[in-house]
Amino acid sequence: MSENTTREQHQPEAATAPRLTHKTTIADMFARVSITQLTLVVLVIIFIWQWLEGQSAISQMRQELAQKIAEMDGGSKANAILIAKNQDEVRAMAVKVAALEAYHAEAQNQRVALETLYNSLSISRDETVMADVEQLLLIAGQQLQLSGNVKAALIAMENADARLQRMERIAFNGLRNSIGQDIDKLRALPKVDVAGLNLQINRLLPAVDVLPLVDRHRPSENRIVLKQTPAVDEAVWQKPLRAIWLEVKQLVRIENTGLVQIPLLPPKQEFFLRENLKMRLMLARLALLSRDQESYRQELKTAQLWTRQFFDINSPEGLRLLDELDKLASASINIELPDISASLQAVRTYRLSHENAAETGTQRTISQKTAR
Repeated sequence: MSENTTREQHQPEAATAPRLTHKTTIADMFARVSITQLTLVVLVIIFIWQWLEGQSAISQMRQELAQKIAEMDGGSKANAILIAKNQDEVRAMAVKVAALEAYHAEAQNQRVALETLYNSLSISRDETVMADVEQLLLIAGQQLQLSGNVKAALIAMENADARLQRMERIAFNGLRNSIGQDIDKLRALPKVDVAGLNLQINRLLPAVDVLPLVDRHRPSENRIVLKQTPAVDEAVWQKPLRAIWLEVKQLVRIENTGLVQIPLLPPKQEFFLRENLKMRLMLARLALLSRDQESYRQELKTAQLWTRQFFDINSPEGLRLLDELDKLASASINIELPDISASLQAVRTYRLSHENAAETGTQRTISQKTAR
């Protein structure tokens, strides 16, 4: 056992010896290394460490760069797709814009055409209305100046005002005011019953044909006829002789007519006398329609003179005719007619200004169209 113990004691010693030797060798090595070598080793170690760090940084940078390049490639591909899509959209938009420009140009042309058509229609309609109104006012003026027919002139002016009213244009208010003032002037005139006087003259025309002449008048109705009473002792044969004698006495009659000389007219001259008297009455009617007071009364005065000279004024027909002629001659048909030329002048002025404005608008439209 002692030997074993001795071996065991020597074995640790033997193991310790190499360790010491090893430690001595490293220490020797460090002792043998100089400071320069140690500095070089440190520098090499630092260089290697920096190189490794650089490689690691470079590798990381490469990865990041590769990642960014990959991202940029993806972005560029997406941008390329978007650009291609945008280019397609731009092409489509360009086609649509071209189509819209064509539609716009067509719409502009249509608008210009519609404006021209509307202006022409409006001008034509206004010109038609103005022409009708001017014609009605001319008719009213002619009725007043030529025949003095207030009623016809008033109807024509009312029709002109109604024509302007149907247009419902504010620009026509001034014209309507002028026409309304002339209408009020005509309505304020005193009314003359021209139709009634005309009917009276027409009733006298057939009465002339049955008017008895002064040389053929019947005996007066108020004349007392004396009848002879037969005698009591009259014989039978004397009665027819007495009746014959009474008839013979009726063949000759003496009467005071109040005329110095009784005209004796043959049938042919009697026909012309009656026709001339009718002509005088018709001339009086024409003077009535033309409101010629002097001619009207002169013709009736001539008719009265001829009636008293050639016809029996004591007969009922003669008395009735003279009474009607007196009534007609006493009627006043002369009235002071107003001047209605103001409304006609206003219509003509408006028409001329409207035509000038229309010509200016047409020239402006043509110039705009040419500029486009």
